[in-house]
Amino acid sequence: MFRPLSIFIGARYTRAKRRNHFVSFISLTSMIGLALGVLVMIVVLSVMNGFDYEMRTRVLGMVPHATLESPQPIPDWHALATLAEANPQVAAVAPFTQMQGLLTNNGQVQKVLIDAVDPQFEHRVSIIDQFFLSGKGNLDALQSGGFGIVIGDRAAQKLGVDIGDKLTFVAPEVAVTPAGMFPRMKRFTVVGIFHVGAGELDGYLALTHLDDAARLKRWKPDQVQGVRLKLHDLFQAPRVAYQLANRLGPDYYARDWTRTHGNLYQAIGMEKAMIGLLLLLIVAVAAFNIISTLVMVVTDKKSDIAILRTLGATPRQIMAIFMVQGTVIGVVGTLIGAVLGILAALNVSAMIAGLERLLGHKFLSAEVYFIDYLPSRLMAEDVVLVCSAALVLSFLATLYPAWRASRTQPAEALRYE
Repeated sequence: MFRPLSIFIGARYTRAKRRNHFVSFISLTSMIGLALGVLVMIVVLSVMNGFDYEMRTRVLGMVPHATLESPQPIPDWHALATLAEANPQVAAVAPFTQMQGLLTNNGQVQKVLIDAVDPQFEHRVSIIDQFFLSGKGNLDALQSGGFGIVIGDRAAQKLGVDIGDKLTFVAPEVAVTPAGMFPRMKRFTVVGIFHVGAGELDGYLALTHLDDAARLKRWKPDQVQGVRLKLHDLFQAPRVAYQLANRLGPDYYARDWTRTHGNLYQAIGMEKAMIGLLLLLIVAVAAFNIISTLVMVVTDKKSDIAILRTLGATPRQIMAIFMVQGTVIGVVGTLIGAVLGILAALNVSAMIAGLERLLGHKFLSAEVYFIDYLPSRLMAEDVVLVCSAALVLSFLATLYPAWRASRTQPAEALRYE
């Protein structure tokens, strides 16, 4: 089979046993360094993608994309929902009322944000149904007048309660009686426990029935605080919410997820960009090790270059020989790193979970991070981008040594041979 002279000799130099073993060692370390750089970059970008995905699906699947609210109780939320659903960006609408306070049981206290919902509509805008612990109830257990409550597993563990247990909700308001001023309190029955994997939600979020919240606030049964919107494109939430609030007039105002969780989401995107840039520099350092490898190879092969020149090889062919050799090192290192990186990215979540069980230590605490596990989501475009960058840097690293080789003068190279 016909092969160009440059490719034949360049490939031969790559696999041949050199007289200078140090040159072979440097070549091997360049290849390993490039492979490690590609591996680490693929794994870290996959983890950042995992955080981004979990943020959008889990956390933003639980919290409202946007809400329309009023300082006063809204008597007819169905009319408000009809107006909101007329917007093509709105996928679903559900009523809600929020209450902040404390949950107490046997001397244990936990701050809580109670979302009062209608179980019939809540599943349209929330993914809470996917995260109930097996045998630990569901939203259907919330019945009007039953004063049932659904809490996260972290809150349940801290308060020491399970399904069927009672706990007390203390509202940040006082009731004035002839005997004096007393905090407003209500006993709730735990009817469901969920685990989202996000410490903020598992510890501080609770759900109860809309009618029970109205009774606790001394509203009429059909009065609510506002409606929650689920959008087809959550990034349109600020614009859509602002438009709807303007149409409703000064008695209404809008909130969206960019105000409650936007900073966290933007931080993830910025961290991904900055970490990607830093890791690219690691790949660049590994790729440019090829320069030192080829410079030493050129020095080691000066006599061979001179002989090839006397046999008629052109400077362009000499340059191509060493470009082929450096490119082979880059291609092999990149392929090894890509394969190992893909395997590691697909299994890093399980490996970290296994390591946590082995050491008995939780690396990602739900009290510190918004999720308590290490997610990973491998994306083909990231793999292609990383491998392309590594190959381009490897090719650029071959240019200077190959140019130096092409400038070798046969008479000078063979003078002391």
